[in-house]
Amino acid sequence: MAFKLLASFVSLLAALQVANGAATKKVTCASGQVTSNAACCALFPVIDDIQANMFDGGECNEDVHESLRLTFHDAIGISRKANKAGVFGGGGADGSIAIFADIETNFHANNGVDEIIDTQAPIIARHNLTTADFIQFAGAIGVSNCPGAPRLDVFLGRKDATQPAPDLTVPEPFDDVTKILARFDDAGKFSSDEVVALLVSHTIAAADHVDPTIPGTPFDSTPELFDTQFFIETQLQGTLFPGNGSNQGEVMSPLRGEIRLQSDFLLARDSRTACEWQSFVNNQYKLQSAFKAAFRKMTILGSKEHNLIDCSDVVPTPPAPASKAHLPAGLTRQDVQQACNKKAFPTLPTDPGPVTSVAPVPPS
Repeated sequence: MAFKLLASFVSLLAALQVANGAATKKVTCASGQVTSNAACCALFPVIDDIQANMFDGGECNEDVHESLRLTFHDAIGISRKANKAGVFGGGGADGSIAIFADIETNFHANNGVDEIIDTQAPIIARHNLTTADFIQFAGAIGVSNCPGAPRLDVFLGRKDATQPAPDLTVPEPFDDVTKILARFDDAGKFSSDEVVALLVSHTIAAADHVDPTIPGTPFDSTPELFDTQFFIETQLQGTLFPGNGSNQGEVMSPLRGEIRLQSDFLLARDSRTACEWQSFVNNQYKLQSAFKAAFRKMTILGSKEHNLIDCSDVVPTPPAPASKAHLPAGLTRQDVQQACNKKAFPTLPTDPGPVTSVAPVPPS
């Protein structure tokens, strides 16, 4: 009896090993690169093209920032309520923002995305990818150039849009927190924690059009690094600009040369999001893992994941983190407007360097 049980166990173990081997089987592409699915081989030449011709050979540059922004502005163009009611509410990550650029770039919330759409267009034309797949893929590859970033998931198989997304599906920087959370819930049942996680993208972001008098103004002091400074610096003392003038959506920052969006300022201080916001302050691992999960969810809005091909293993491994959480020079804990009432703001060192202004992000 014992022998039969042992034999059964050995047979089961062998079967599991065979199954595991099948699951991890790799394909060697004609280029010599290895991936888990032959369909993903087509992506390696695309990586070479976009790294050379958009990202300056692998830099975390302005086109990286703009490519990541475009992934969101395309994907968030979907309304579950409208689609359920039989009124077209957008197809999510379907490439509509580029395919129908003459329409969607005129939406107020999409101001400025025409530049990265124009930059990506000739590269899309050189490769056999849908526009929907390319937009999300380019964003993920761009992020892989940024020190401290997670290795994002990528998929193939999205269908291109046949009509433009409706207006008013992209949140605006002057929206209040309730409106922002409702928009994300309608787009894809994003929780308040997932909304905060998606805004990790602002760690490498800059604004050209919120205040056109100061183009290339970053959202934190380290826009070339995928780090936690954004979540620290949005909690520093600040004042909302009054009225609806040219500064609408902008918040005064104590750091010269830095811009803060009103929406980020409010989310950092709202009881529904403040503690999650603070949780990223000195937690690089959580920053990476939360954004990776939220990006994965966002990037397939409008598609079923089981209908897509997972090509995540073609994404380069990002450089290691290159900074540690700190308060900017000249500032102390007293300069923090803490809103989380459940946990104290972490103790952080202050940058010993002289007080300087934050340099604008140079155009690509």
